[in-house]
Amino acid sequence: MVAWTDYKNTARERGALALELFVVESTPAKTADSVKASLPDHLAYQRELEQLGVLVLAGPLSDSSGENMAGSGLIIFRAASMSEATEVALNDPMHVSGARSFTLRKWLVNEGSLSINVGLSTGKAVLA
Repeated sequence: MVAWTDYKNTARERGALALELFVVESTPAKTADSVKASLPDHLAYQRELEQLGVLVLAGPLSDSSGENMAGSGLIIFRAASMSEATEVALNDPMHVSGARSFTLRKWLVNEGSLSINVGLSTGKAVLA
């Protein structure tokens, strides 16, 4: 096993992005009705995090077949520390209500690409 900070420094030294983010996998802990009941408050919280620049990406996960919605979700956000990330995750209404439980991990983004097409006359942006 390698210490996180050591690996992060090594990644930077080799020219990787080494962007540290936090990943929450949120899984149902109660009934589907409990999850649905918390959904409006959960989505409002996600919008608030997005407006604050905390939320990076979020959305539901399929089951392992890729054919069904299982009620789980993945949330990626920015935080200054693991304790701050834990606080953000704990304050999600889905977790406050107990409708879902979660696991939290650091994620070091090193490679990949992201494209955004912005229509200058329409003001529309498309993420590709």
